[in-house]
Amino acid sequence: MRTWASSSSCPSYAYKHGKLPSLGVKRLSTGIPEVDELLAGGIPEGFLVAVTGEPGTGKTIFCMHFIAQGVKEGDKCVYVTTEESRDSIIRQAEQFNFGFKEAVEGGKLIIIDALTGLEERWALKSLDVETLVDKVIEAKKELGRGRGRLVIDSMSAFWLDKPAMARKYSYFVKKVLGRWGFTTLAVSQYAITTSEAFGFGIEHIADGIIRFRRFVRGGVLRRFLLIEKMRQTPHSLTMHEVIIIDGRGMVVRPARISKEDVALPRSVMDRIARAIREREAELPGDEL
Repeated sequence: MRTWASSSSCPSYAYKHGKLPSLGVKRLSTGIPEVDELLAGGIPEGFLVAVTGEPGTGKTIFCMHFIAQGVKEGDKCVYVTTEESRDSIIRQAEQFNFGFKEAVEGGKLIIIDALTGLEERWALKSLDVETLVDKVIEAKKELGRGRGRLVIDSMSAFWLDKPAMARKYSYFVKKVLGRWGFTTLAVSQYAITTSEAFGFGIEHIADGIIRFRRFVRGGVLRRFLLIEKMRQTPHSLTMHEVIIIDGRGMVVRPARISKEDVALPRSVMDRIARAIREREAELPGDEL
């Protein structure tokens, strides 16, 4: 497989030097300049992108950057949180100066709490996909017309007890909410032991896949990011290291890694291959 190096053929090089054709594709900035460079300028408008990875790899912070950039650009922003409360998301955003509290109070951002089961307008009492979609549409109507940004953190929560439904649910979310002008980041959790997704199928439906990984080498935790898929985009194919800085957020830089850094044990690889075969046999079709 071809990988991009620091040459004029690299998408990030071409993007920075104005050598990439626009192809008529409107792109949304992720809020992280280094990632935009890897994506020839950003995520194509209207896409559903799967943000995948194990716990603690930086997925939520990446999504916060995306929403904070949307608020800055005047987009209609909705953040659905299933694994933290609304207050927790706001506090974490404040740690990196993203200003979620002010955005919510100013009517620029709606955070839907799907964890606590609160009896209020912007909360979900149950993890039901149709209820989720209805609530997101209600939030978009409240925010008004215009380009929308949506984060669902995480989608995995909606199929934990029925992982074979992941593909069908993902298709439904993409089909319906795409009509409402949303560009969506859908977080998908991965198991620590196998690096395999909880629910196999969102990767097939998604227009893009941004995968986060982590390794411990020499007693130090290192985080990495890889653009595995992005339609309509000449994207980077090389792994980049993720640095999280208090008060600033995520910084991405080229990674220096060895084969040992990314290789999984043979027994784990065998389990992953077996799980993929079993889940592919269980996958329902795209029909609703």
